[in-house]
Amino acid sequence: MRHDAFPRSTGRRPVAFDSLPNAGWENRSANERDSRAAANYRLVPQARDAPHKLRNRLPWSTITFAALVCMKSLTLAQNQAVDLALPTDNDALFRGGGPAFYQYIEREHNGQRSTPWEGGQYGFVRDPVETGAGVVFTRFHEGIDIRCLHRDANGEPLDEVRAIAAGKVVYTNLAPAHSNYGNYIVVEHRWDGSPYYSLYAHLSAIDVHAGKAVQRGEHIAVMGYTGAGLNQERAHVHLELNLILSHHFEPWYNQLFKQEPNRHGIYNGINLDGIDIARLYLELNKNPTLTIPEFLEQEKTFYKVTVPRSANFELPKNYPWMVKADAAQRTRSWEVCFARSGLPLRIEPSHRHVSQPELTYVEPSPIDYSLLTRGEIAGRGKQAHLTEYGQQLMRLLVYPK
Repeated sequence: MRHDAFPRSTGRRPVAFDSLPNAGWENRSANERDSRAAANYRLVPQARDAPHKLRNRLPWSTITFAALVCMKSLTLAQNQAVDLALPTDNDALFRGGGPAFYQYIEREHNGQRSTPWEGGQYGFVRDPVETGAGVVFTRFHEGIDIRCLHRDANGEPLDEVRAIAAGKVVYTNLAPAHSNYGNYIVVEHRWDGSPYYSLYAHLSAIDVHAGKAVQRGEHIAVMGYTGAGLNQERAHVHLELNLILSHHFEPWYNQLFKQEPNRHGIYNGINLDGIDIARLYLELNKNPTLTIPEFLEQEKTFYKVTVPRSANFELPKNYPWMVKADAAQRTRSWEVCFARSGLPLRIEPSHRHVSQPELTYVEPSPIDYSLLTRGEIAGRGKQAHLTEYGQQLMRLLVYPK
């Protein structure tokens, strides 16, 4: 039995545990993981491509990329810096972080119980697995867990939770049982015209409503311990800063998870990909003029997937800085570069003709990729491939296609 901070959650996706691709995978073989993915994620019926009526016209992809290049130039010209506040009084991140800042998790590994604060960080920090190349942490934590500073006489958390930047509340979950995040808030921020979403989870009280405009540092909630696997002692706020994958998420989800209702709309965690917000805070502390595109330029590409062209491909529209093209050009598809976490980083034109998403690059490793990613890739070496779940997630990017 596992004893991690979210024993029934990836720490990322506010959906039911049994619908997640990598739940409990640290105790399974690679083949079992792949078969589990295939069992849980059915193929989405694919719409046939519309016929090309006027072949002498510029292809849609050329027109699209011309617009994207223009948008990209405008975005880079604005070069908007990001001014973030911490969500609580706990500012130990700027004094070394560690156990003073991060809430510890409860872990059992090789018969040993421990309470590592490292599990409260962003990244692959949970569920260690022994491999021939050493210990690999296989479970990804999408945000950071900030520990409690203030309690009443009964030990209840009192820490005020505040918006990290100006924005608009777009979603509140007031039914703790509906999410492993418990009570949580999503706030939309617009920087250089691109949407970003901060998420605040495990709250005891929510004091804002969807549609409310909030300012940087404004009170929005009270810290708590709602959600799976938490108790009063381990009360904390889980904080994320996310990109959104697609506004077509709901019909995509409903086709795949017919037995599991989506109670969170487009703000379901599957549709939100988090950046390393702790490192962003630290980088901004050193360079207050830093922009998010500049910050993400530092991220290393772990794998690439080529997806079919589609008018519904939202990433380049929402985040035109991702597009790496010097000029509009004819293209049959797009190659999307991802961090190991699955965070999209860059979009490049491709002349490959694909009807389904294809894995076109992955960083070499002797370890099975099912242990190194969040369920999107499996296999070793040249046998690496997108899992059934990985295929479906990539289809979301261009859905409906």
